[in-house]
Amino acid sequence: MKRCFWVDERSEIYVKYHDEEWGVPKHDDRELFELLVLESFQAGLSWITVLKKRDAFRDAFDNFDVKKVASYGEEKIAELLQNPGIIRSRGKIAAAISNAKIFIEIQKEFGSFSNYIWSFTENKVIKLDYENLPASTPLSDKISKDLKMRGMKYVGTVIIYSYLQAIGVVDDHEKGCFRY
Repeated sequence: MKRCFWVDERSEIYVKYHDEEWGVPKHDDRELFELLVLESFQAGLSWITVLKKRDAFRDAFDNFDVKKVASYGEEKIAELLQNPGIIRSRGKIAAAISNAKIFIEIQKEFGSFSNYIWSFTENKVIKLDYENLPASTPLSDKISKDLKMRGMKYVGTVIIYSYLQAIGVVDDHEKGCFRY
């Protein structure tokens, strides 16, 4: 079975992520929040590093319950910084908490975060046909700019483009891939 070029076939976790998740449209706000947090923690690291730590992140971040994450204080930050199962970056942890509060505000404004993120494409999946995948697009630029204007951190255009791929707003499976 042919997969996208970036999939390390020797990594079961990577194959499973590609085959079952990547590029599949997501509308559940908990899932959308989880992937937004994970993408922000990925900054400067490889995605496989994050995937390997995903279960530990779920445990550490209360299964990405946005209201719980938004309520974290210094005691919880200190606990997270001691957790060897996750990526221990004070800046990224603080951003996850701050971003959770903004995520909730977006939910209030749009009815759900899903309504917000999918509104940028009028609820349509964008199918790109690139020889080489870009690091960002005008769409990721626009969403990144809007999220930053709202106060979110670790939401640069490259992170947002990866996020859009992860949540299925953008479907970048290559032509030879069985998921194309």
